[in-house]
This record gives sequence, structure tokens and C-alpha cells, in this order.
Amino acid sequence: MKDKKRKTEWTYWTDKVAKEVKERVSKNPILKKIVKERGYIVYDEKTPSGKIHVGSARGWIIHDCIAKAMRQQGMNAKFILSSDDIDPFDGLPKDMDAKKFKPFLGVPLRNVPSPVTGYSSFADYFFRQCVEKFDEFGIEAEIESTGSRYDNGDFNKWTKIALDNADKIQKIYQRIYGDTAASEKLPFQPICEKCGKIGTTFAYEWDPKREVVKYTCKPDMVEWAQGCGHKGEVSPYDGNGKLPWKVEWAAKWPVVGVTYESAGKDHFTKGGSRTVSVAISCEVFKFPPPYPSTCENIGKGYEFFLVSGKKMSTSKGIGVSFVEMSEMMPPQLLRFLMVKSRPETTIDFSPEGDTIPFLFNEFDRIERIYFGLKKVDERGKTNAKRIYELSAIAELPKQKPFRISFDFASMLAQALPKDRRLERSIQILKRTGHLDRELTDFERDELKKRLDYAELWAKEFAPENMRVTLLKEIPDAVMGKLSDKQKSALKNLGEFLKASRTDSDIWSMVRVVAKKEGIDTKEVFQAAYIMLLGRPYGPRLIPFIQSLDEDFVAKRFLLKK
Repeated sequence: MKDKKRKTEWTYWTDKVAKEVKERVSKNPILKKIVKERGYIVYDEKTPSGKIHVGSARGWIIHDCIAKAMRQQGMNAKFILSSDDIDPFDGLPKDMDAKKFKPFLGVPLRNVPSPVTGYSSFADYFFRQCVEKFDEFGIEAEIESTGSRYDNGDFNKWTKIALDNADKIQKIYQRIYGDTAASEKLPFQPICEKCGKIGTTFAYEWDPKREVVKYTCKPDMVEWAQGCGHKGEVSPYDGNGKLPWKVEWAAKWPVVGVTYESAGKDHFTKGGSRTVSVAISCEVFKFPPPYPSTCENIGKGYEFFLVSGKKMSTSKGIGVSFVEMSEMMPPQLLRFLMVKSRPETTIDFSPEGDTIPFLFNEFDRIERIYFGLKKVDERGKTNAKRIYELSAIAELPKQKPFRISFDFASMLAQALPKDRRLERSIQILKRTGHLDRELTDFERDELKKRLDYAELWAKEFAPENMRVTLLKEIPDAVMGKLSDKQKSALKNLGEFLKASRTDSDIWSMVRVVAKKEGIDTKEVFQAAYIMLLGRPYGPRLIPFIQSLDEDFVAKRFLLKK
């Protein structure tokens, strides 16, 4: 008797990670204790040094999806996002008043004034710009401030350990980087008591008995800020300063109780910040680093989110911001773009051209698979199910909502007056046989959104052949572009279009009139474009025709001026 082939179960990457984190915790006493007290903490952080680019959203959505996958597996999990608002203000973003903000270079970001009224600080403004949109994107996160954790004394224990073991930390830096400034100075950055700067201070002595750090605010410490020259000593606790970034990252894991935290692949390169932080976590703080890192292997981060092939930078103001991107496409579609791509895959997004239409079409395809309206293999079905579920902003619909293709939406959006666009679109969809029932409120809202985004795309990003400006009348020069056979074919097609027709009916008639006149269907299409747009090309012809008033199309093809 032949052995039966065992069915291979395909697990989506989010569920695989959740399962592996759970297994790791079960085998580690420290993590087991942390999870028992606090649950599974999925953590991420961002320095709000300027306009936060959309690449950061990839990390937020990955972490949100992991936390959701954990909860779906019965794990008590939550996603925490922290604003690293105690980091120094180290560069002037573009379009910022240099005269006003230059004096604050070197000051903690939370102590720099907001460029806009209504926010408590520079950090608060740029961070809240993004997190205020989290509900729109279905991101469930607890928001916290790293600076507040310092103020509350959460870092005190780990700051003392770091200073008591400064030589070990210096040797770790030396082992990984060789002799550098980091391998010589103490692992603490005081806030200068005189000028309030943190980016210009140099801690040179730790007194463990009195528990104070001696420091100098050096005028030439960094190129981008000038220290005041003050010398003093200060307690390293309760918000009087911070740990250097790589030491702080390692300290955050036991402070918060992190079980999962990924980051961009640049942090995970050999000798990168994750390498140093993992070494400090394991060798100094004696705490297991979060997945995907272990003390033996730092693991891999997620790939970059590029815009038109360019890597983005928050501090330099390079690239498209998270807020700007959220205005180009529906939140669900941006979330879908992040979710459907595995973390190790680079996302290179360009709003120009056909990228946005492709995303809409791909989302519609996944939705059809989810509702069983498109057949694929088991792996494809599993992937589609999880992508659709994890892309959701709110509760999933019970049945597939009515959708129109993005191409058709762009035709309707350009052809119809905005104030009557939704109702006229519904009338056209019923006339052409695309719609045979009344839409629900949800479906009407989704249709309106698709039409609005299609209009935006057509105006701002569409290639020339997809942009539509109808000829208001037929100039003699346009008529002169048509052969007699093309004119005859159009007249026959115009007679046919006096009544409502389906897409397939129109396509069949195009072939009939082309055959009758002895010309190629391509010539019929070109003639139609010339009569409607004044040029021999345009968007997909049949959806375009269907988006227009049928009397207008019939008269125009009958060559009536």
C-alpha cells in the first residue's frame, strides 16, 4: 500500500513569527516571568526629528500585524510605540525657519518649541501628526514617551548598571568598531544644567558612591551644535540625561519587557546598531534580546520602503511623509501594500504611472479570492485570507462588497461633474449591467472613495494616455484625421450605441463594423479616440465609452457636430 502524501500546511509569516515568539518565551525563565507580569510586548520606537516618512509606517504595520497574530493565537499581546523625544535636535529639516530653530540644535527634541501652535513641543508635533492617523490605518498601539520613562525613573536601574559596567560597554564598542569616541566615553549623556543641551555634553567620570556623573558641555563636541563650555556634575537618574542610543536600545528591552522588536535592515547589518545593542543586552544587562535576535544571532530586519527608488530620511526631510502618502490612497490600500509584501522584500513605490491602479486591482483580486470568487491553490488561498484580514481597518464584511475597477472609476471620475458624480455613476453602472441591485451605505461610501482617489490619481499621477479631456465640439482638423472607412464604422457604432449596451455587446459590435469596412479593430478604436479626445489613443475604450452619456457618444460617432 502506497504511503499517503501528507498535506503541507502553509503558515503566513505573521502567524509563524507569533508561534516562534511563544515557543522562545516558553523556554526562557526571564521571558516567562516578564510575559506573566506584562504580557507579550511588541515594541517599536521613532525619533521625531522632522517629517516622518512613510518607510516608518512599514515598521508600525509589521509590529501591529504581529501583535494581532499573537492575540489571534490566544496570547496576551499589545503593540507599544515610543517617541524617542529625549534625543537631541541634530539637524534643521527643510522648510524650517533656521533663524528661529538653530539655537535649539543639541537640545532634547521634547524641549524644542513646536513649529505649529497647539502642540507641546517639536517632538510632539511631528509624532502626533502620524499617530493621530493610526485609527484610520487600523493600527492598534499604546503610545508612550521615552523621555517620560526617564523622568519616571524607569531607566534608573539600567543606567546605574551601564555606568558601573562602563569598561565592559567600551570594550564591546572597541571589539565591534575598534578605537572610536564611543569606546572611550562613559555611556551617559547628561543634559547641560546651564544651556539645556544634550547633544554637546561629554561625561568623563562616574562616582558610584555619590552616584553622580561629571561632565563638560563641549563647544566642539559635534559639528551641528555648539556647547556652552559649562562643567558640572549631575545625578544620571530621573530625566537628567539619557543613555547613548545603542545602550538605550538594549536597556529598553528589560525596561519595557519587549519580546518582539524588529527594525530596518540597516540596523541589522554586521556591526550595526542591533549588533552592539544585542551584545550589551546579553553581556551587561543579562537580558535576552527580543525576536528576531538571540545572543548568538542578531537575525534579520525588514527591507526598505523606497519611493521611486530612493531611501528616505526623517531628519533630512527626504522622501514622502506618512501623512502625505495617506492622502494619495485609501488607508486600507497603504496597509494592504505593507501587509502583502514579506518583511524581507523591498517595497519600491512610485505614485506616478500605473502603480496605484495596480494596487487597487491587486486588492480586488485578493478580495475575490477571500470570498471564494476566484480559484487558486491552497497556499494562494491561505495567503489571500491572511492578507485580506490583516489589511482590514475595521470589521470584515460578511459578503464581498460591490466594487468597480480602478480603470472604470478613473473614467467616471474624469467624465462626470463632481457634485453629481456618485449618483450618475450608479445610474451608469445600472445602465451598463454592472449593477443590478441597490448599494448598501458601506458600498456607496466605498464607491465614492474610489471615485475620489481615482480623480486624484488622474490629475496628479496618471500617464498622459489615461488623462481625459473631452472635445466639446468636432474641429474640421479632427474630421480630417479619419478615413472614409473609419467614419463609416463609427456611424454604424453610433447607431448601435443609441440604446444601453453591455461591455461585451460593444466589443462584439466593434468587431462587426471593422469586418464590414475591411479595417482592423485597432483603426476603429483610433477613430473613436480621435472623435472623443482629438488624439488616436486614450484609456481603455469600452469602459471610457460606458462612463459617458450615451446620447453624447452616439451623436459624436454619428459625426454630428
